Amino acid sequence: MFQVKLNKKVKDDFKKHSFWIFKRGSDVSISLLLLPLFILISVILLFLNIFYNKGTVYFIQKRMGKDCKAFNAIKFRSMTRIDSVSRKYYEPLEENRITRLGHILRKTKIDELPQILNVILGDMSLIGPRPDFYDHALSFLDQVPSYRHRHKIRPGITGLSQIRLGYAEGLIATKKKSKIDIYYIENLSFLLDLKIFVGTILVIINGFRK
Repeated sequence: MFQVKLNKKVKDDFKKHSFWIFKRGSDVSISLLLLPLFILISVILLFLNIFYNKGTVYFIQKRMGKDCKAFNAIKFRSMTRIDSVSRKYYEPLEENRITRLGHILRKTKIDELPQILNVILGDMSLIGPRPDFYDHALSFLDQVPSYRHRHKIRPGITGLSQIRLGYAEGLIATKKKSKIDIYYIENLSFLLDLKIFVGTILVIINGFRK
């Protein structure tokens, strides 16, 4: 009986190890393939921003990553520039700051494309729990019991809660998001990642619908 349990543990550990090797390899490979597209869109936005979204092409924000550590997430800027984020975690998104070009970037999810650089650097994965703004995340750590657990793995550009809930705003939505993220962590598999990938494509094509 002990030998059977030991063999099962060895097999399970091997499957987990294989999964993480494959996941990291896929993350880096796909991100490298997307680099030319990222460069092309960066050049296009550099020109378009002169007329429709004046300011820098990129937006860098401190977010909470694996093991609750901070990292700098990079996105294409979709909102008017401000010196610092003053919005509290319980306040709604400042939609009035989203530019005309920014609306297109957000709707098509192109604004997230620069995060392939975070993936290559090892801060993020293509699929995983979406990282929150670091200051807001600190508040959620104190108020959402399961919130720390969702940071056991690298955050993702897209994830299960992203396609099920869309943009999670406020404490109640974050609690729901955390439950879904923990389900993902506890049921990690190639098939689940594939379903999330397909779901993300459908969201981009059809738009998010609750």
